[in-house]
Amino acid sequence: MERFTPDENRIHQTIENYKRVKSQVEEAAIKANRNPDDVSLMCVTKTVEAEYINPVLDMGADLIGENRVQEYLSKKDALHLENVEKHLIGHLQSNKAKQIVGEVDMIESVDSIKLAKEINRQSVLKDVSTNILVEVNVGKEDSKSGIFVEGLTELLYQISELPSVKVKGLMTIPPICDEAEARKYFAEMKRIFNDIKDKKINNIQMEILSMGMSGDFESAVLEGSNIVRVGSAIFGARKYF
Repeated sequence: MERFTPDENRIHQTIENYKRVKSQVEEAAIKANRNPDDVSLMCVTKTVEAEYINPVLDMGADLIGENRVQEYLSKKDALHLENVEKHLIGHLQSNKAKQIVGEVDMIESVDSIKLAKEINRQSVLKDVSTNILVEVNVGKEDSKSGIFVEGLTELLYQISELPSVKVKGLMTIPPICDEAEARKYFAEMKRIFNDIKDKKINNIQMEILSMGMSGDFESAVLEGSNIVRVGSAIFGARKYF
């Protein structure tokens, strides 16, 4: 098998991209009268080789997100993951929960009681507690996963009964739209986030609002996101395979 040789120019560009995006996140936080330290930059590593991820981790990136269970498991041993938080952010099928529970620090894409129960079951078997975010389909798009807003509170009450699953907040991906429209969706999510926090549901903590990606992360920060998930703006155009 031919040995992979990383492109030094791409490594350099990736590091510069990371610095730029981090600065933009900080500037957006300041513009919103928020403490920049309260907003985490997640480096989304889908389809990116370890050789391009590690230089960013070595620069101080401390949060990564992967979309696919198998891809994360296949490259995690090659990553410099000491003091790095790992999230699964892609859609998770119940039959894959066994593979990922205990391997990441958070699963951001829980949208059904069936999936939450399976995560809980695997967590009990592995004697761990699993932090999750509930994914909200704020735009009610058939093509996307996530619970509709109307079913969110009921789902949270159901999940609150599971002893080995801890809800830490919400995640969303709004429809593709212009900046003004995106900010409306982000503002709506912040309102929902605050409403749930006010309900004080047992075992449900509203600490994290994960929203904003490469094309709209600054708008998301302005509207209250405290995790932005950025991939292509750091690592370049995504490869599909």
